[in-house]
Amino acid sequence: MACNEALKVQAYFDGELDAAAALDVERHLGNCAECRTLLADLETTRIRIRAEAPYFRASGTLRASLAQSLDREDQGAVVMPMRARRKSFFAGAASGAAITCLAAGLAVFAILPRSDVLVDDVMDAHVRSLMSGHLIDVESSDHHTVKPWFAGHVDVSPAADDYAQQGYALTGGRVDFVDNHRTAVLVYRHGAHVINVFVWAAGMEALPSNATRKGYHVDCWHKADLAYCAVSDTSPEELGALVDLLKRG
Repeated sequence: MACNEALKVQAYFDGELDAAAALDVERHLGNCAECRTLLADLETTRIRIRAEAPYFRASGTLRASLAQSLDREDQGAVVMPMRARRKSFFAGAASGAAITCLAAGLAVFAILPRSDVLVDDVMDAHVRSLMSGHLIDVESSDHHTVKPWFAGHVDVSPAADDYAQQGYALTGGRVDFVDNHRTAVLVYRHGAHVINVFVWAAGMEALPSNATRKGYHVDCWHKADLAYCAVSDTSPEELGALVDLLKRG
């Protein structure tokens, strides 16, 4: 029997929940193997669609032609005899079905690049951690405390170095969900800014080198067999300085 929270997990996967509801689902995922399997299956399906489905962008000519056809239908709408209306209805229904199928096909193929989805995920997780009060699970600046803590809670245990002398103080770590799997997060403070560094076992995914959206900056990279994404509202240069320290550490 499916878990009663399965529909909420699917809504979480689709990004339809607010921050509070998403946090509830994440707590549930930590205790429900069935829902974690569901989430992994959904992600596998999405990855395969994005990797294997062909991508077609409608040409400007085709879009203009469809728009003109729809305009002509709107302009030509007049009162007709019942027989003509019945004929027009079935013709219009067939035309509408064809357009619906075309739109559905374009929606399937017009999928965001995986790197864009990853940026959205880490940025949403960063904002959610600030809003929900779930920023730190283990509070410490000592890597001998933070690194072993990760080993017992997630499948990676990244180096947890403190760079307080350089202006980037390690304040602790937590476990979060990014790209629909558990992720280690190193939490740094730089002045008044929080910097979340998400770390997970690297796969074949392409990582965006940097991105900026709604005032937040994201910088991602690979190091050994791990993938990293640092997120903050500090300046790109200040974020980059921490990234350089982490790459060399």
